[in-house]
Amino acid sequence: MLNRFLTDEVRYARRMARIARWDRPIGGAFARARAWANMLFADHGIFRVLYPNRARVTGELWRSAQPTPGQIAWFAARGGRTVVNLRAGREYGSWPLEREACERHGLRLVEFVLRSREAPDRDTLLGLPSFLAGLDGPVLVHCKSGADRAGLFAALVLIIREGASVAEAQRQLSLRFGHFRHAKTGILDAFLDAFARDGEAQGLPFLDWVERVYDPAALARGFRPRFWSAMIADRLMRRE
Repeated sequence: MLNRFLTDEVRYARRMARIARWDRPIGGAFARARAWANMLFADHGIFRVLYPNRARVTGELWRSAQPTPGQIAWFAARGGRTVVNLRAGREYGSWPLEREACERHGLRLVEFVLRSREAPDRDTLLGLPSFLAGLDGPVLVHCKSGADRAGLFAALVLIIREGASVAEAQRQLSLRFGHFRHAKTGILDAFLDAFARDGEAQGLPFLDWVERVYDPAALARGFRPRFWSAMIADRLMRRE
């Protein structure tokens, strides 16, 4: 137990050191080169340069993986107004490069943290409508890979703002975007399945279901990922 505690302490200290390094403006050519190297290799951005996993969800909403500065410029050139970062930290060179690119192209950068391996938080879900109401579109929403949290956000927008069915919204969480239903990230599918069964089928609006019926602890207890799917998503693909 002591060894595990010390390991957790070391892990936390290293994370705080990474945040302290990257949560500040880029100063100079060397710092910029280091941020790019960190984004490409430590944050696996080299894959996203070739495949941004980008798709249009509605007329005002796009989804993607963590964008490079060039991909942010692409979005701005097409009338983009806002970028929503769903990631839960500022630990990589991707963050200062994204912030700088948004400033350069006149885009508003905001954060709305979602988790990919936990039952969605009730307060976060209930706060989503007011968050959406404060966004100027078109909007680009992203996580790291564009597969899981971006898919959940897109699905929630379709349900809350567009009146889509769960079946339609669940297409945003599919293998087409690299989402693995039977990995640990499948808890997001289990969440939507629970609403389809206990909310939609009963004629209960989504937000009413979240407030009155949804039980995150029960959902977490009942979900069991499959070993090989979890290995592929977590170990091989290094999903966040």
